Amino acid sequence: MKRPGVAILITVIISVVFAVLLQKNPEAFPTPLKKAHVPEEYIDLYREAAEEYELQWELLAAVHRVETKFSTMETLESPKGAIGHYQFMPLTWIGWSYGGSRLGELDKDDLVDITDLKLIDKYGGYGKDGNGDGKADPYNLTDAAYTAASYLSANGASEGRLKSALFAYNQSDEYVDEVLSFYNEYRENATVVKLEQ
Repeated sequence: MKRPGVAILITVIISVVFAVLLQKNPEAFPTPLKKAHVPEEYIDLYREAAEEYELQWELLAAVHRVETKFSTMETLESPKGAIGHYQFMPLTWIGWSYGGSRLGELDKDDLVDITDLKLIDKYGGYGKDGNGDGKADPYNLTDAAYTAASYLSANGASEGRLKSALFAYNQSDEYVDEVLSFYNEYRENATVVKLEQ
């Protein structure tokens, strides 16, 4: 014999648990971004950084989307050692002449401050102080966006060589194709949305 009261009680308990989980961690069940979506809160930053380095803002948006899903990844560190909002290898940030692994990681015991502008200048890094606070921090979105714009521009994006610039950023044809897919979507159909926090 089935008891409808028990079924109702179980349904209520499941609903309450689900609601509590959402309240404690709203990102546990994020709304998926559609391909044309670009977060409203980043548009001005993309435009400013892109203008500084003579790029289209949609390119910075596309790289940001592919690298960290607009900074919504749980951690801004990749298993391969890339860090920050735009996923730079530490040696690309501070400069390859600093020394480290051939893949761009610092030595494990190295406590160098990669945000130090003097060290970045000394070792020929790409890290930029986009927000003017006296340091270049890959975990600061403004600094990271300006650095990405500078890097892409230095590798030909400002002259229209998007594929080669993106390949320099991440040496994968699949990566280049994915970024260009978002870039083209944003150029044609960008839909500005509020990013759920």
